[in-house]
Amino acid sequence: MTALAYVGLGSNLGDRLATLRAAAEELRAGVIPATELLRCSPVFETRPLGPSLHPFLNAAVELRTELAPEDLLTELLALEARHGRTRRERWEARTLDLDLLVMTEDGRSLRVDTDRLVLPHPELARRDFVLAPLAALRPDLRSNGGATAAELLAALPPADRTILAHDGPPLC
Repeated sequence: MTALAYVGLGSNLGDRLATLRAAAEELRAGVIPATELLRCSPVFETRPLGPSLHPFLNAAVELRTELAPEDLLTELLALEARHGRTRRERWEARTLDLDLLVMTEDGRSLRVDTDRLVLPHPELARRDFVLAPLAALRPDLRSNGGATAAELLAALPPADRTILAHDGPPLC
């Protein structure tokens, strides 16, 4: 199986931009087997959801992979851990957050629903900090066969918006 995978990157601890760039460089260098980094979105600064006090930097990357979705998730979690990510509670501050958002094969969105992974990401349509980077990469991406990333982003009500600033050129 060869699939395209869209991964959201976030950081709100330490040197956020350096962490995101380091993760993107590791992906470009082939740290995940049978996986190639194709493109990176611009970086967006966003207010945090939940109790965290520190703003996030968020971006997205497009990968081509031969890995099954759960195997790719395992590799992404290992990359997070190498960057000091701990998982104690939901919404906590983090050095690096990597979310597998969507995987497509032959232009069709893959569906996964296990205890460990749900694809497309169940919160995707309600998060501008994911949709804006995705729309920058692939405005026509349809995660569920319905609206595109650009359409979902445009439809978000102002009260649900978290983006504070757009940080210019692509992450990589």
